[in-house]
Amino acid sequence: MDMQELLDHGTEYFLPNLSIDLVVIGYQEEALKCLLLQLDDKWALPGGYIKKEEAVDAAVIRILKERTGLEYPHFKFLDVFGDPRRSFSKEFRQYFEKKELPWQDDYWINNRFVTLAYYSLVNIATTHPVPGVFDEAAEWFPFDALPPFWMDHGRIVATARKRLIADVQREHLTYNLLPPEFTMPELHQLHQTILQENLDRSRFQKKMLATGLFERLPKLKKETPGSNPYQYRLKVEYKDPE
Repeated sequence: MDMQELLDHGTEYFLPNLSIDLVVIGYQEEALKCLLLQLDDKWALPGGYIKKEEAVDAAVIRILKERTGLEYPHFKFLDVFGDPRRSFSKEFRQYFEKKELPWQDDYWINNRFVTLAYYSLVNIATTHPVPGVFDEAAEWFPFDALPPFWMDHGRIVATARKRLIADVQREHLTYNLLPPEFTMPELHQLHQTILQENLDRSRFQKKMLATGLFERLPKLKKETPGSNPYQYRLKVEYKDPE
């Protein structure tokens, strides 16, 4: 669906006044990163709308696939953002005028929108980010170097960052950020990055192995002389908690 068709006929396909916004989180070079889309001089979260005959979870999966190329992405519900003034008609008008695009005050995207926010943990190496119809680019940004945001998306990102810290301390889900095969030092560094604190490596490894979730592989990963830690992978029978 192109931009004009979305503007003119969007309400024929999608639920009005309800949107989905996604905080897609990756990990690269020992830094947590967030996938963002460029709209003029600011950036926004990947998102979209729910088809009239579509389940909400199905919409999340569809939008994640459209924006990242992932077939079976991890995702967790984050929160509802529904401020009564959550309408961005001013921002949209400015965007359209700057791009010299035709604008109408009665476009349905001018209405107040309640958004269902989710966060998704992905392996950056397997993603293929694709901009949406309004977007100029799709890029990964470190959480400590985020650009100016459109709308209230900065607040949504901050909420996801806090939620991830809380979730990691009670659930095992960080493996979604790593390749299928990884070392315990890599998992240890990932947890330190997320929690923003130093963790005793020996205690951490014992704790992870005691869960019984990880299978040690027979081969060694060659890194540096004298340092060849075993690789691990998630046991196939383990499933994400609902």
